Amino acid sequence: MRPLAIIDYGMGNLLSVQKALAKLGYPAEITSDPRVVAAAPGVILPGVGAFADAMANLQQRGLVGAIREVVWRGVPFLGICLGLQLLFSTSEEGGPVEGLNLLPGEVKRLPPGLKVPHMGWNQVQLLKAGELFQGVPTGTNFYFVHSYYIDPADKTIVTGTTDYGLTFAVSIQRGNLFGVQFHPEKSSRWGLEVLKNFGEMVNRADSACH
Repeated sequence: MRPLAIIDYGMGNLLSVQKALAKLGYPAEITSDPRVVAAAPGVILPGVGAFADAMANLQQRGLVGAIREVVWRGVPFLGICLGLQLLFSTSEEGGPVEGLNLLPGEVKRLPPGLKVPHMGWNQVQLLKAGELFQGVPTGTNFYFVHSYYIDPADKTIVTGTTDYGLTFAVSIQRGNLFGVQFHPEKSSRWGLEVLKNFGEMVNRADSACH
């Protein structure tokens, strides 16, 4: 199997994602080279930190075009935490700031009165299993660290929600494009199951192309 690409844009816990995939038998390369990203059989955009900084870093490294290209081409693509939020049109964080605009919708701050960041384990209610959550029971706990949440314009792409003072979307799928607000690489057994499902999708797609 050809290695997946984990995008390095100076924001995120890349090694823990790479180690989790390696444990599952899926090789992955950490890269900031747009050509490597564009040629990869599957791509993961992780990230922690500020939305505006992340977009600036992606633009400086020439990665925005590569990301859009692989998504449009149908390559399996997974955004994690900030990587999910960047897929949307705009964010309130430090802004409004324009995102990758691959999905219509905005990223909003968790409302006043809630402890921010939302940090720790929380249940995810699955609205539809989709390919990413094959074999994962609804109500499973995943590990979160975030202060902003996604509000997709198209509610049909939402595959999972969580409740933290309000109910909001925490996982999406539109065709080959996936995203989760929680950190699967920090979510023990079921988080690894999510990454395994993604790795299998990449494997299947890559085998079909070659």
